[in-house]
Amino acid sequence: MIRRNRIAIAAAGGMAAVLALVMWSSNAVGLQGTNVAQTEQVGAAAQADYGDVPPAPPAAETPAAQEPATEATEETPAGQAAPAPSGPGVTLVAKSVPKMGDVVQDGDGRTLYRFDKDTPNPPKSNCEGKCAETWPPLLAGGAPKLEGVDPALVGTVKRADGTEQVTLAGWALYTYSKDEAPGQWKGQGVGGTWFVVQPDGKRNVECLPPGVAVPSGA
Repeated sequence: MIRRNRIAIAAAGGMAAVLALVMWSSNAVGLQGTNVAQTEQVGAAAQADYGDVPPAPPAAETPAAQEPATEATEETPAGQAAPAPSGPGVTLVAKSVPKMGDVVQDGDGRTLYRFDKDTPNPPKSNCEGKCAETWPPLLAGGAPKLEGVDPALVGTVKRADGTEQVTLAGWALYTYSKDEAPGQWKGQGVGGTWFVVQPDGKRNVECLPPGVAVPSGA
């Protein structure tokens, strides 16, 4: 009887030991899995902090809509006079105005001038660069329309830049940048070399400013 009890106690003890061993192994594996997971999370966080993880590629941006190409437009630089009109629309108008008498204007009513440093035979313009900014040449892209001006006196001269300038009796024609409104003639007698032009191509010597003498010749 005593022997049977000892065997039962031994068997129960062995089962308890086996059960304890199994429970210990399971806890160890679970603990190890938890430690590994935590370690991976810490490592990922460390990489993110130091920028080792490559950032997500930016979303593709839609290219900004391009505006349709337009032809370049020429703008008048600051301080530079707008050029005189050119092309088939150029008009020469003979007029008689108060005080000044006989003059020639363009189709916009701007007074036209001639320059004594030019030459009429052969025609040549000597107003270039800054001079041409103050005294824009009257350019022609075709035959001007004439009103009261003898067609036999009208021609053109090629300028240094290759453009064609309208002439009257051989004299190249210009406008004046400081004439701010149609009909003005503020350029009369400037420098003793600039004069309002008459329909025959000669100088108009009326209303000369003080100190400007009437020049000799045509």
